[in-house]
Amino acid sequence: MSEEYNLLREEIQAKIDNLNKPKGSLGRLEELAMQICMIQQTLEPRLEHPCHLLLGGDHGIECEGVSISPREVTWQQMINFTHGGGGVNMFCRQHGFDLSIVDVGVDYDFSGTDGIIDRKVARGTKNFLYEPAMSEQEYKQTLQVGADLVDTCRAKGCNILSIGEMGIGNTSPSSIWMHLFCDIPLDDCIGAGSGLNDAGIRHKREVITKAVANFSRYHSNPTTDDMIRYFGGFEMVAAIGAMLRAAELHLIILVDGFIMTACALAACRLQPEAKANMIFCHCGDESGHKRMLDALDAKPLLNLGLRLGEGTGALCAYPIIDSAVRMINEMNNFQNANITKYF
Repeated sequence: MSEEYNLLREEIQAKIDNLNKPKGSLGRLEELAMQICMIQQTLEPRLEHPCHLLLGGDHGIECEGVSISPREVTWQQMINFTHGGGGVNMFCRQHGFDLSIVDVGVDYDFSGTDGIIDRKVARGTKNFLYEPAMSEQEYKQTLQVGADLVDTCRAKGCNILSIGEMGIGNTSPSSIWMHLFCDIPLDDCIGAGSGLNDAGIRHKREVITKAVANFSRYHSNPTTDDMIRYFGGFEMVAAIGAMLRAAELHLIILVDGFIMTACALAACRLQPEAKANMIFCHCGDESGHKRMLDALDAKPLLNLGLRLGEGTGALCAYPIIDSAVRMINEMNNFQNANITKYF
């Protein structure tokens, strides 16, 4: 680390420690304030024009019965979001987020549907039980879609970004990435998704185990890009591209639940320094999510039992992040308040 980096960190810590409170008494808020100051390279951080990307895509693996929800729920929910009726809409309104609803790879024609940004790469991925989910060209195009969306947000003045997803079947690739990237036994990575029963989980485990075995035969020495491309959904790969560009532009990245944590994991495999910009917002109930967070050495802000997706956990955490910024900017220090420093 450079001398300038260390000096700024010391100055931020001194500012936090001299706020009129016992040292360390505001706990995680102090840690968040430090992180945000370092992302923005300032002692006076700001949260400006928060944006939320809601990315939609369908998965070829869905046809293997790995989800309790049918494929058409993806496009139906995307249309519901345009009417303002989703959980993501409510939380974006509550916290003042600029919501972009983006079709990256939904198996539906949204022509004539107002409110959905068309960035469709294809109408769903291929079935990774038998072949790669996407081609190399599709993979590169999808990463660029995510990067371009962040550029648009930045042009609006955004410096804090959250990302959500809508894609039936996307817990399956997330579980596989967790297994491959964290070297965690595959059985420990597979959960109920949107609500599978025990028999459904067993079937999902059989399908995923076979898919991973087929991949291993297809790739004897796979790269991170190979693992992402073979299993990922278009909405997931676009999220990875968005995270990488957001980190490059020094934006704060709010990471939601199981799916987005898997995307963050993949992004950090490609660019480890991106993690410094990530705030992990929620630990959900999906099997293995905590273990994936532990592998990232990430401490989530919330554990509310959410498993909706859409980025709702990240949006719910926003007021805590706002509090951290207000703390370092608005609390008085001992000297100005004429209070004896009592620690």
